[in-house]
Amino acid sequence: MTLVLGAIADDFTGATDLANNLVRAGMRTVQMLGVPGARTLLDDVDALKDVDAIVVALKSRSCPVEQAVGDSLAALDWLVGQGTEQIFFKYCSTFDSTDEGNIGPVADALMDSLGARQTVMVPAFPATGRTVYQGHLFVGDRLLNDSGMQDHPLNPMTDADLVRVLGRQTRHSVGLLDRAVLAAGPAASRQHLETLAGQGVRHVICDTLDDADLDVLAAACVDLPLVTGGSGLGQALPEQYRRKGWLAAIEDAACLAPASGNPLVLSGSCSRATLGQVSHFLERHPGIALDPLELALGDGRLQAVLDTLREHYRQWPGEPILVYASAEPARVKVAQEQLGIVRAGEVVEQALATIAVTMIREGVGRLLVAGGETSGAVVSALALEQLRIGPQIDAGVPWTQARVGGGTLSLALKSGNFGGVDIFTRGFELLGEVTE
Repeated sequence: MTLVLGAIADDFTGATDLANNLVRAGMRTVQMLGVPGARTLLDDVDALKDVDAIVVALKSRSCPVEQAVGDSLAALDWLVGQGTEQIFFKYCSTFDSTDEGNIGPVADALMDSLGARQTVMVPAFPATGRTVYQGHLFVGDRLLNDSGMQDHPLNPMTDADLVRVLGRQTRHSVGLLDRAVLAAGPAASRQHLETLAGQGVRHVICDTLDDADLDVLAAACVDLPLVTGGSGLGQALPEQYRRKGWLAAIEDAACLAPASGNPLVLSGSCSRATLGQVSHFLERHPGIALDPLELALGDGRLQAVLDTLREHYRQWPGEPILVYASAEPARVKVAQEQLGIVRAGEVVEQALATIAVTMIREGVGRLLVAGGETSGAVVSALALEQLRIGPQIDAGVPWTQARVGGGTLSLALKSGNFGGVDIFTRGFELLGEVTE
């Protein structure tokens, strides 16, 4: 196996998002769930012999800094051992973080390990409305701090100036590659990066307004040992790898086996996008709401949900159903005030993970999960080690497949902010079309 790109993602849906863009750009990609063990590839050599990229999915976005750094360095060591040409540290296109980290500390640790003197920060993903101008991050036409992200339950983003945000997370200098330089092309952008490096600027926030800017940035940074950003950069890098002779042209990098089993949607995300998706689904299909306060009282509510799901599939096999804890910020705040922020999230994640494990054992074979933390809890409970990346549902959201027990699970992991309003219904329709 010749591995071109090794990526480290700070959550599970973000990893899938990046892997999706790599596949769409012609890279055969596998997502590893957690830091791989020493024999992970040796046990499945045939399945991975033609892989161009591996994305290691961590759950390090909101954990303590020391844990995030340690897990990221462990993933880096494993990827370097596979002989990668370039390393990619992937975080959210909304730069989810706090003043303590974890983006800055992880990037610093990776750079130190690789001996890199500089890296780029490219969170933008224009296809999903995330752009950067003069170092300020926009979601659609709104600044980040006025986009709904200011109400994020774990990492509220109240400052759109990424140079300033990152500057609070690292002791090193943070600079800007602005739109005027990008417009002059890759050579000018490379020269600007070199000039900043000569001035001791280690981290460079990059303006990005459209896909053409991503192409310029990919050409300017393809020779850096480490790049960082959202998944938008992932769609532009493969063409640069082909130009360097690292990557062959691939006709179909997104091929999955036929899908089967009952369809289920699990949603723990409280983003505006997911709330709209939940509402759209409930107008057409049944759903079951979860209340963290009820879940915290004991297992009775969870058992009632499982019984309702079993009855649903007995009466309507093949009909999708939604289990959701998604709620408006005011309701989330009530639960957090009574249970604490960490406990309120934990009871929901544990419940949704238990539902996933139980119902897959009882015949669910098509599962769509909304929310990064929820996705991490589900794949951890399922003890999945790797996912084969398949076709895209929406920007940043592909179908994947994994071996579970003696069967195949079709799984989609959706970041809270991603997807069209009808993604929960259209996802299953697409899966039937591409795997029949």
